[in-house]
Amino acid sequence: MKAIQSREITTYRAAKLLLAILFAFTLALTFNHFASAQGPTPTDDEVNRIAKQLYCPVCESTPLDVCPTEACRQWRDLIRTMLADGKSEAEIKQYFVTQYGARVLAEPPNRLVSYLVPAVAILLGVILLARGFQMWLKPSPAANEGPANNNPDDIPPADPYVARLEEELKKQK
Repeated sequence: MKAIQSREITTYRAAKLLLAILFAFTLALTFNHFASAQGPTPTDDEVNRIAKQLYCPVCESTPLDVCPTEACRQWRDLIRTMLADGKSEAEIKQYFVTQYGARVLAEPPNRLVSYLVPAVAILLGVILLARGFQMWLKPSPAANEGPANNNPDDIPPADPYVARLEEELKKQK
């Protein structure tokens, strides 16, 4: 009878151990599910696809995906974290614009204006330059209305003092 009780106790302990293992396994799966709720970790290609569209706020004219500074590495890690949190590309760009201004964008926000303004300015400059050359090369109407002969003695002086001075000089000759 002791053998039967011993066998029951062993079976009871084995069942208890099996239930404890199943409980621990279920608990581990539950916590694993919560840990993976953020989704898979974004790859370097996904991070660099967004970082390529941003410029480093610290280094001048350096894209964020190739900038070697520690700050840029931290910003790439921030992009990775934001992607893991489910943020879209537009939300990440907007975050960087809000933090550092529109200068971090590789493409200006309003492309039409940024391409039209220089083109219009160049066109106006060419028109003004052409107009200036026309006026420079065209003889002025005042030059055409001069006396028939080019004798400076025939031109009346505009100032009466100069006229009187010239008359006296002529008398002394």
